[in-house]
Amino acid sequence: MKESKPLCALLAVLTALALLTASIAAPILCRPFYYAHIGPMGLEERTGLTQDEIKTAFNEMLDYCLGGAEFSTGVLKWSEDGKAHFTDVRVLFLLDLRVLGVSLGLLAAVLLYARFTGRTPARPLGRGPGFWAGAGLGAAFLLVGALAALDFDRAFVLFHALFFPGKDNWLFDPAEDQIINILPQEYFRDCALLILALLVLGCAVLIGLDLRRGRRTGRG
Repeated sequence: MKESKPLCALLAVLTALALLTASIAAPILCRPFYYAHIGPMGLEERTGLTQDEIKTAFNEMLDYCLGGAEFSTGVLKWSEDGKAHFTDVRVLFLLDLRVLGVSLGLLAAVLLYARFTGRTPARPLGRGPGFWAGAGLGAAFLLVGALAALDFDRAFVLFHALFFPGKDNWLFDPAEDQIINILPQEYFRDCALLILALLVLGCAVLIGLDLRRGRRTGRG
C-alpha cells in the first residue's frame, strides 16, 4: 500500500477535531451531569426552589440552546439581555455539534477512500495520525488546563471575552435573570474539568493505541 503524508495529516486533524468537539458536547448533552450538582451545590437551599423547578428551568434553557424555538426558564424571571446571551450560546453549542458531526462524517469518508484506493497514512518519526492527534491536542489542553487552574476566575472572564467579544450581557443580574442563581460558577468549573478529563483520556487512548501498533509492527 502506498503511504501518504497528506492522508496522515488529514486524519490527525479530523481525529483531533472529533475528539475536541465530542468532549465539549459531553456536559452539554449529558443533563444528569447537571442534575448531580443540584444537591452538592445546595441549589434548593440557595434559591428556595424545588428540585423539579430547578430541573425544569435548566432543561427549558438548554432546549433553547440546542435549537428549541422558544426561550424559557421555567418559573424563573429572564430579561431580553439574558435571552440575547443564550442566543449567542445557542450559536456556539450548535456549531460544536455540527462540527462534531461533520468531522466524524469526513473521518469515515477519508478512511473509506484510503481503503478503496490502497493508500495508508504515513508514519512521520514512526508515529501515525492517532499519535499526532493525541499528542498535539493533549499538550495544548494540558497547558490551557494548567493556566486555568492557576486562576479559574480570570480564565472564566477571558473565555467570555474571547467567545462573546464586545458583550457584557453574560454578567447577569440575579434579580432580572434568575437562571444564573441555578448556574453557579462551580458548575462551569466542573464542566471545564469534565471536558479536560475526557480530552486527556481520549488523547491517552489514541497515543496508547498507536504505540501498541508500533510495537506489533516493529516500527515503534
